[in-house]
Amino acid sequence: MYRRPLQAAIRNVVHASASRAARGKVLEKEACCGAMAACQLTTANPPQWASCRPLHTATQLCNVKETQQHSEEEVGAFTKFIEAMGFTAPLKYNKWKIKIAALRMYTCCVERINYDEFFEKCSLPDTLNSWFLIAQLHVWMCLVRMRQEGREGKYMCRYIVHSMWEDVEQRSKIMGIDAVHRKEAMKAMTETFYAAIFGYDEGILSDDCVLAAALWRNLFNRQCEDPRQLELLVEYVRKQMQFIDSLDGEDLLLTGEVKWRPLAEENAQSILKVVKPTYNDTGL
Repeated sequence: MYRRPLQAAIRNVVHASASRAARGKVLEKEACCGAMAACQLTTANPPQWASCRPLHTATQLCNVKETQQHSEEEVGAFTKFIEAMGFTAPLKYNKWKIKIAALRMYTCCVERINYDEFFEKCSLPDTLNSWFLIAQLHVWMCLVRMRQEGREGKYMCRYIVHSMWEDVEQRSKIMGIDAVHRKEAMKAMTETFYAAIFGYDEGILSDDCVLAAALWRNLFNRQCEDPRQLELLVEYVRKQMQFIDSLDGEDLLLTGEVKWRPLAEENAQSILKVVKPTYNDTGL
């Protein structure tokens, strides 16, 4: 009983949509024809402003990027899908080995640094916050180095940061800070850490003035009146980055062992620049 009216309504909808599609195609053809006619008319009778603005037509537009650029690691569609869901796809090395290496690398940032020397030469107070500012500087240098090692390095960076926050929370508990103040301090340190990362990244990619400004804002907390302290820290960061970049990436991924240069050295230029060999030509 209700089948025929329903079929008729469906037939009317189909005919209406088909007529709209046909009408759209006709309008599109008319628009294309009008555009082609306008282009031909412009070519035949160019306007006055076209004579002073030459049109650049070259066949080499598709070959703009001729130099070979460093490409990231190619991953398949399944890996992209897994990582888009928030999981970690299979890596080149065992994940547990990378986690252990990340913990060991963070330990190198904590136990192989002479914090008393930093407190003395940089006039920093011996507090938990000053310790954290020095530690985050060395953690940032490790993150910069490991981000160059592809997906494995980025995976390791996550656990370096995770180890840092776990250590900061345990130290605050040992110092007897209550839960409310500890939560507020952790929130402030988190904001300081990510702001410092952006500042240090900009500084390491720029000149020494930008790096000095980043160190003045983040490490010295805008309270440094001696330019020699900034000069010492800029030299320290530059030579450390140069030294860490020279380390083998696979060894860092599997061991996490990092050695640090001293804060103050008599001849730091020997680290920044390769010393040219000297030859004894006497008697030749």
